[in-house]
Amino acid sequence: DTLDEPVSVTILRDLKQVAGKLKQVLHPKGDRNVLRDWDLWGPLILCLALAITLSAKAPSDQAVPIFTGVFTIVWIGAAVVTLNAKLLGGAVSFFQSVCVIGYCLFPLVLSSVISIFVKLVWVRIPMALVTFAWSTYASVGFLSESQVHLNNRRALAVYPLCLFYFSISWLVL
Repeated sequence: DTLDEPVSVTILRDLKQVAGKLKQVLHPKGDRNVLRDWDLWGPLILCLALAITLSAKAPSDQAVPIFTGVFTIVWIGAAVVTLNAKLLGGAVSFFQSVCVIGYCLFPLVLSSVISIFVKLVWVRIPMALVTFAWSTYASVGFLSESQVHLNNRRALAVYPLCLFYFSISWLVL
C-alpha cells in the first residue's frame, strides 16, 4: 500500500526504477522485461535534459526556440513512431512504446552533455554516429520482442524509428 508511505520513499523508489531502466538501455542484451512496466518520468527527464543541454550551447536569443523545438520534436516524434508501429499491427501499447523510445534517448543525452565540452567536430561526428546506432539498436531490440506480428513489415516500422533518432543525433551534432 503506497498511500501511507512518505513522499520521499515514493520518489526514491521511482528514481531507482528509472535508474534500472537506464542501465537496461546501456546494456540492451540483458533483461528486456524491465521496460514492460512503462512510466513517463524517465523519458520526461531525458527529454528535458536533452533540451536543456542543446539550448545551453545555443546563442541566448535562440535558446528558448531550441528548447521548445527539441521538446516538441521528441514527444511528437515518439508519438508518430508509436502510432506507425500500432497501425502496422504491433502488439505493444502506446505508452509502453513511448516509454521505450524515450528511455532509448539516453545515449544521445550523454552525447549532448559531452558535446558541450568537446568542440572538435572530428570527435563529435563519431560520437553522434555511435550514439545514434546505440539508441536505434536498443529501441529496436526492446520493441521487436513485442511486435512479432511485423515480420514482413519490420522495415516499415524501423525506418521511422531510425529517422527519429537520426534527427535527434543531427541536433546533437
